Amino acid sequence: MKTVTESVDVDVPVRTAYNQWTQFEEFPRFMEGVQEIRQLDPTHTHWKTEIAGVKREFDAEITEQLPDERVAWKSTEGEKQAGVVTFHRLDDTHTRVTVQMDFDPQGLVENAGAKLGVVDHRVKGDLKRFKEYIEARGGVESGAWRGEVDRPGA
Repeated sequence: MKTVTESVDVDVPVRTAYNQWTQFEEFPRFMEGVQEIRQLDPTHTHWKTEIAGVKREFDAEITEQLPDERVAWKSTEGEKQAGVVTFHRLDDTHTRVTVQMDFDPQGLVENAGAKLGVVDHRVKGDLKRFKEYIEARGGVESGAWRGEVDRPGA
């Protein structure tokens, strides 16, 4: 497994950053290579991606969700990955968004890309585009899901 950790500071309150992040179907607007995400129910999503000409589809499950703090997920089939995004209040109008993602590169191209830091660069770029996206909206999120998902075993 390979781990990527990247952060970005956004000029919006923590509630706004968190609320926008819960709008998974909006991810293709700022995540390179993500073609579509369908929210199947409050804790399940279906992803379609194309990265470097490789098309993938997989399902993911939200394993933990605490409003204004964190969203954790893991894939349930297809691509093996898991991660967490955390939201850190810097002050009333600024938030640090941190993504930590674990994934299992498949095949020669993905393994080479992982070793060269291609995924790290992509996550960093996605966070930069998230910053641009939410700030360009005037700090107004496109929606919100404020429900909680308890960590397994909690």
